[in-house]
Amino acid sequence: MERHYCVVLGASGGIGEAICRSLAASGWSLYLHFHSNQERVAHLQAELTEMFPQSDFQAVQADFTKIDGADELAKQVKHVAAIVVANGQSVVKLLTETTAVEMDALWKVHVQNPVRFISLVSSQLRRVDKSYVVFIGSIWGNTGAAGEVMYSAVKGAQHAFVKAYAKEAAFSGTRVNAIAPGWIDTRMNEAFSPEERQMVIDEIPLMQTGTPIHIAEAVDFLMNGKADYMTGEIMNINGGWSI
Repeated sequence: MERHYCVVLGASGGIGEAICRSLAASGWSLYLHFHSNQERVAHLQAELTEMFPQSDFQAVQADFTKIDGADELAKQVKHVAAIVVANGQSVVKLLTETTAVEMDALWKVHVQNPVRFISLVSSQLRRVDKSYVVFIGSIWGNTGAAGEVMYSAVKGAQHAFVKAYAKEAAFSGTRVNAIAPGWIDTRMNEAFSPEERQMVIDEIPLMQTGTPIHIAEAVDFLMNGKADYMTGEIMNINGGWSI
């Protein structure tokens, strides 16, 4: 029986890891994409292989800061039925302090290479009756954030892509959606002080931050058949921080 694979971009990140575990439990075989954290992905690959021996888990490397990152990744995958874009990097700086190099890297990592990769493997997505593309966007893609202007801009671009590509890909059965997380406790947010974290919690109606599992469960919902009449949507998961 031919396996169908989901490519998880950014499988070595906190949210990416949680997504991989959730999708593996739902029966997906996975391509675990990473840039530089090979050891972490190798550990995840071994863990998933032991827990779900009926499925296949392959680590694939590609540098999305390079212009040909998507092309390199596309050469390594086959039988792709789903893509989760969970890779990324943040730049916490005023716009006047953000360099052209940083702007270019943000664009390549969050938009250009993920979109190029989707384009390159779209013929594989069309081979199955139902396929899925899920972007992990951001609350800042909806509302914008001072001090993270360029990060907000590329996340907004992801959201715009989802809405447009959902219309274009619908005829072939591809569902395209995004999740816009609020504050999620990941390594990316460890740079903020406890005081800064508490200031955010004070603004969240549910009075708590989110976890990677919250996002992973939403991804599973979008890909397990229960949301198949849903495309082009941006799901807000932020504890009521932005409504």
